[in-house]
Amino acid sequence: MDPDERLMRSIEEQIGISENAKKAFREEILIRISSYSRKGRKFDYSSHERLREAIEKKLFTDLKDIVKITTSTKTPDETQLKRINEVTKQLIDEHGYCPVCANELLRYVGSLLNR
Repeated sequence: MDPDERLMRSIEEQIGISENAKKAFREEILIRISSYSRKGRKFDYSSHERLREAIEKKLFTDLKDIVKITTSTKTPDETQLKRINEVTKQLIDEHGYCPVCANELLRYVGSLLNR
């Protein structure tokens, strides 16, 4: 599978990684993955602080409007419900979430935004 350059850039931009600095940032992550692998440890996005921050900011940015609807409206209208369902479907189809996890993610992000 080819990398999704647009997605990677949108994540990197969340923490101010410029076009010129993206190669160094990506190499830094690959080095961390390799180091974890040699030690028999599993790497995930939270294993790299800047990557974790970038991904979380990207998620918050992408889901901000829909999460506000899901957390501020007890009974969403038809338009709001359609948007909620679209985001849930996108999380499932494009990002591999199961339906329960997609809904949990929306609730979790909503709780963080409402702090």
